[in-house]
Amino acid sequence: MDKNTNDKIKKELNENEVCLFMKGTPDAPQCGFSLAVSNLLKHLDVKFKGVNVLESNELREGIKIFSEWPTIPQLYIKGEFIGGCDIVKEMYETGDLQKKLADKQVSYKKN
Repeated sequence: MDKNTNDKIKKELNENEVCLFMKGTPDAPQCGFSLAVSNLLKHLDVKFKGVNVLESNELREGIKIFSEWPTIPQLYIKGEFIGGCDIVKEMYETGDLQKKLADKQVSYKKN
């Protein structure tokens, strides 16, 4: 991965408490998995930045190298890689996602 892509990823993670690298945008996701994670975060009222990996092939491939994770979407909370769609959904269902948000002092809507 080139330095510019690495720097862009780090900049997004430093500037946004919750960052979702996704296909499309939170308002117009381009894949079902990105839609699912985006909707979960919206449901919890979490303020997050959606980063559209489809805007750049370097970014799309770079985030996979950065996280050592082969798929998109990828959720980060305060710079920590949380996982992809299945992991995030499972964490939400067990309450672990909400616990992680609380532990990281990220505000969300408690059900």
